[in-house]
Amino acid sequence: MNRGLFVCLRSRDAPLRKLFCPRRYTHDCRSDRDLKRVITENTEIVRDGNLTPEISLRLFTAKCRFWTERPELWPFPDPFWAIYWPGGQALARYLLNNPEISAGKRVLDLGCGCGASAIAAKLSGAAHVVANDIDAIAVTAAQINCELNDLEPLSCLTENIIGSEPENWDLILLGDMFYDETLANDLHNWLRACVRIHRTQILIGDPGRAQFESHSIKKLLHQLAQFELQDSIKEENYGLTSSTVWLYQPD
Repeated sequence: MNRGLFVCLRSRDAPLRKLFCPRRYTHDCRSDRDLKRVITENTEIVRDGNLTPEISLRLFTAKCRFWTERPELWPFPDPFWAIYWPGGQALARYLLNNPEISAGKRVLDLGCGCGASAIAAKLSGAAHVVANDIDAIAVTAAQINCELNDLEPLSCLTENIIGSEPENWDLILLGDMFYDETLANDLHNWLRACVRIHRTQILIGDPGRAQFESHSIKKLLHQLAQFELQDSIKEENYGLTSSTVWLYQPD
């Protein structure tokens, strides 16, 4: 078992990740050639071993150069975008199984990471999909993954808009975002405003992390689907066995 990247990045119960929603659009957010080269040279194309074999993604695997290196030697700071988290897997699987959910819709993938949920929405016929992450490298990786699946470039956001005036999204996707209590509280308030002002549909993917299970938002969720995780994913996520898609229904 890897003791470098594996241990550091799989610790999603620790408040390490800070992926929020950006404010302004960059309709062509393709990064420079050097950044793309570094990403492709230090990741591997993965097509199986997860819930969505239809989607190809560039991820960190045990075959990658920096998989077992100390974090200070990685070419990226905290590369959470290079892991296909189980909440995002469940969301993407649910969208692919139910294309009518996103078909023709304006979709925001909040804290997009590798961009799998955004890609699933595009593959399901969404009219407009925006991938957001305050980590510019994540946004570039999401674009690379979009191209890898023969899709037109994603629109991207790279500024934090949580707490700002909500835009008129038909559907907002959140995978693995409830890993910190403060962030969970901020998300709860902002998502409630999105529903109240625009009747936005909110889908949340989570494998049952402690911060999510104990948060008051859990009382406002309706379970839509649950997916059994593959054995390798269970091991890598400290024994979590399944991942669930929830519909957010505030008072």
